[in-house]
Amino acid sequence: MAGGKLSPRQRMINMMYLIFIAMMALNMSKEVLSAFGLLNERLTESNTAAEARNNAFMENLASKAVEQPEQYGEVKAKAEQISQISDEFDAYIEGLKSEMMSTIKPEDVESYEMQDRSDFLDQKLFNGDKYTKAGQEFLDQINNYKNSILSVIGNNERYASIAADVSKKFATEPVKRGDGVTLPWLNYHFEGFPMVASRTKLTQMQSDIKTTENEILSNMLAGQQAAALSFSQYNTLLETSKSAYYAGEKFEGSIVLGRKDPNTKPNDVKLTLDGKPLSEDQYSIQNGKVMLNITAGSPGDHKIEGDLIFLEDGEETKVAVDLGFSTISKPNAAVIAADKMNVVYRGVDNPMTVSIPGIPNNKVNASAPGLSKVSGSKYVMRPGSGRTVTITASGTLPDGTGVKTPAEFRIKDIPAPVGAIRGETGLVRMQRQGLEISSVSAVLEDFDFDINLRVSGFSLKVPGQPTVRVNGTKLNGAAKSAIRKAGRGETVQIFDINAKVSGSGVMLKKTAPVIIELTN
Repeated sequence: MAGGKLSPRQRMINMMYLIFIAMMALNMSKEVLSAFGLLNERLTESNTAAEARNNAFMENLASKAVEQPEQYGEVKAKAEQISQISDEFDAYIEGLKSEMMSTIKPEDVESYEMQDRSDFLDQKLFNGDKYTKAGQEFLDQINNYKNSILSVIGNNERYASIAADVSKKFATEPVKRGDGVTLPWLNYHFEGFPMVASRTKLTQMQSDIKTTENEILSNMLAGQQAAALSFSQYNTLLETSKSAYYAGEKFEGSIVLGRKDPNTKPNDVKLTLDGKPLSEDQYSIQNGKVMLNITAGSPGDHKIEGDLIFLEDGEETKVAVDLGFSTISKPNAAVIAADKMNVVYRGVDNPMTVSIPGIPNNKVNASAPGLSKVSGSKYVMRPGSGRTVTITASGTLPDGTGVKTPAEFRIKDIPAPVGAIRGETGLVRMQRQGLEISSVSAVLEDFDFDINLRVSGFSLKVPGQPTVRVNGTKLNGAAKSAIRKAGRGETVQIFDINAKVSGSGVMLKKTAPVIIELTN
């Protein structure tokens, strides 16, 4: 467009073309600035969630350290070091961001197109081809954080991958640009960049800090056993050979601590039965248990109360006992109970036990629609239509008295299955490589019957991508291609899971979806 004599009209056309190019560049610049701002928002939200998880972890670890200091005391001390190092560096970066954002009007904080200047960090961190005091402090803060973290985790092989990741993410060595020119790390990352870009980079550093903290804290508890509770947190249990006794029958039972530790023996026992103190010949201590030697008493409810007294750190600690048992008269009615639940399910074999105390099983009969006898007192119920079924048990007591008792059970359908990936349900965090090779399945959570569910297909949805339909249990090529376009932290939904009961024509309810959050 230069050179030679141009007519006024041609010069005007050339000028308009230049203005048009400048306007396109300006619009593109605004779009890029907005993209940085939106990315910063996502990172900030993720950082808030990560901080909450780390705080919850520390609270849980503190509780475990109180309960069992020998096992968790050292882990807690190291975790507190990691948390303090992370918090201090995070606070420094947050302060730098706050100082930077204070240079613009409050109403422009979320107006990313207005944050196109680089003068704040250029003046704060750089002085010609050297660093200012603040610039050197920034580098020192990064190196101090990195070295402090590596010092705490040491050369333990368990943290090898984390150590390598920390060294890489927080490296401050010079960086070679695409054109072959090598620049100091600080200049490469923060000199001449728009404010919103620098703000996003600082937020990303905070994200790396919180992710590193979470990975180290989680790793610290790997292989550790659950903390044992102190005496003040123990529960007492009543073990009996059966749940009820006839009047005058000798009671067989023992009071034990929940842990059942044979080395845990009370120094003193102060118990009462229905308000009357137990004498020494009414109990004995064996293998950490207080063995009771009492009769069941008269029909009705009976209370065993008092304290088991232990020595803890040279001081007496009382563990309260507040238990009870029931004594019943000789039976005159049947006892019918579902082995696994108080309902029966349509489409499965429901195991039932039908018996009458004091009457042999071969003298007890039970009847109901769908009920068949297996052996002894064991039956199987296969309910049909309707919402309830009544089972009637009948028999004859030794004295010739007849007993006939009905019991009504609710009939329910098999609950809706829940989608699962590698056996996990709900929101699952995993790497995209793991998702590509994992199998989709369906499970019946908290369902007491062993039912084999077979998945024949499902749909996969990645944000911004078309829904992919998959036949089988593993991702096909189209599904893998879709998840490879998803970014870190995005969620992939697996839904419309076709699940059936193997070997049965029972129709299941709609299977709940499973959500996967990509971690890389």
